[in-house]
Formats: sequence, structure tokens, C-alpha cells
Amino acid sequence: MIHGGAGELDTVSNPQDAAPYLRSIRKILECGQALLKRSGRALDAVETCASLLEDDPLFNAGRGSVLNEHGTVSMDAAIMDGRTLDAGAVAGINRIAHPIKLARLVLEESDHVMLIGDGALRFARKHRIRMVPETYHVTKQRFEEYKKMQLQRQRKVDVLSKHKHGTIGAVAMDRKGNLAAATSTGGMVYKKEGRVGDSPIPGAGVYADNHICAVSTTGYGEMFMRTVLAKHIADLIYFRKMDAESAARSGIAYLRRRVKGRGGVIIIDKKGRCAACFNTRTMVHGWIARNGEIHCAYL
Repeated sequence: MIHGGAGELDTVSNPQDAAPYLRSIRKILECGQALLKRSGRALDAVETCASLLEDDPLFNAGRGSVLNEHGTVSMDAAIMDGRTLDAGAVAGINRIAHPIKLARLVLEESDHVMLIGDGALRFARKHRIRMVPETYHVTKQRFEEYKKMQLQRQRKVDVLSKHKHGTIGAVAMDRKGNLAAATSTGGMVYKKEGRVGDSPIPGAGVYADNHICAVSTTGYGEMFMRTVLAKHIADLIYFRKMDAESAARSGIAYLRRRVKGRGGVIIIDKKGRCAACFNTRTMVHGWIARNGEIHCAYL
């Protein structure tokens, strides 16, 4: 399963406007499907799908990241291996083409779970990860969104309630039953310098455990951190014996009830059952059914 963000298409009134998003989701799912058919690992599948989503400027991650209050990009990402509970994360980075690949390196080549800012960039250079100019991330669409938000802030318009909850994520199960999850984001439009959301935090924006499930979330990150929502959903499955669909619905209901949070989740449980739930008007997402069919949706 993959997602391209909750609320990204809330203003879409014509289904044709959603078509480019759905075509991209389908194409990326096909890549993940092909990898898993070749007996690829779940961890490789989520990294591959997340990096392809990062390449697409339609989505708020990697190439399509939104701009912060200073008009620059600050990205976060995390990946988690359900076999071992190993996780790698990066936060507050720029000039990295694929933050999720750097997060994978943190998982495999360091003794830590998270690296941030300049330290993460030095680690990236050491391991020869792909670096790009800062202008790579400043697309025309994101710059226009930034200028619009800047004007609204000057007019003291309530921008928080209008925020689009863009994030990308992937969850997968391979032929051996291993689970993995990945999440990557550019964060919130016009966010404060130094702000980090839930995406790079295991248990909040991402979680994977072979004995339970794999989860990736999308939404207003502060609410997901306060509720530790990804782990909350895993606990619903583990302790209350819920399936993926029931846990997804219950988790989003809890998010809304406890902190008035908005967003969505995608889940694969240990039996390979897929589920998605969101309380925004839309969430771009797709999944591969047990019979191999690919499904894509935003409503």
C-alpha cells in the first residue's frame, strides 16, 4: 500500500483533476509489485515506492516538498523494518534528492535511529548519497503556495485550518511475511524553521512489527505525535485482536476524539490484510489486493 497525503485533493471538484495523482500511484504500485514478485524484501519495496513518490513533484516529499517560513525546504523521513524493529530517520534536511534513502542508510550504517540537519548531511556525504542544488526542490507550484500563504499570514488569515496534510508513505509485506513501513514529507507550508512533524518518529508517523502490522500515517503531525498514533493502531491489533480495517477506523476515531486531529493511515496487518482510513475529505492512496489487482482512490 502507498499514500500520497491526506487532504491534498480536498479542493478538487472535478475527478479529472485527480487523474495525474492516481496515475502516479498506480505506476508506483506496479513497481513495488514487480519488486516483490522477484522475491524482493518488504524493506526494499517501501524504500523504492517512497523514493519514487519523492521524485514526483505532485506530492509533498522530496522534489515536491513545500517551503517553510523562509522559503526553503526542510524534509523529514523514516523507514522501519518489522523483522527487527530497526528504524532509521532523518529530520530537518535539504539538498537530498531522496530523504528515504538517507533514512535507510541511518538504519543500516549507523548506531542511531535519527540524524538531523547538518549532521545528517555530513553522514549523507560520507556515504555518497545523491545531493542536489537547493533550487531542485523549489518548484513553481510550491513557490506559489508559499507566496499565497505568506500573504495570508500578513492578513492574519487562519491558515492552520486550511493546511493540506501532504505526506507520502508505503507499507509492504513480502513473500516471507516480513513487514516494513516508510514515511517521507516536506512538512507544513510556511512552517517554523526547525519544526519537525510526526513522519520521522517511529510510533507516530511510521511503525512496523512482523508480529503485528505496518503503518504509515499522514496528517497534522503534532496531533499524531501527541497520540503516538501508529503505535496506538498497532496496539489495537495486538492487544484487542482487531484486524487492519477495524484498527484503522478505531485509530482515526481516537485521533479525532482525543485531539480533534485530521489525517489518515494505511495499514497491512500480519495476515496481509490491507486497510486505509481518513477523516479528511480525500486521501490519495492505492493498494494491491490479494489477487494481485491494483486499486487506486482518493475518496
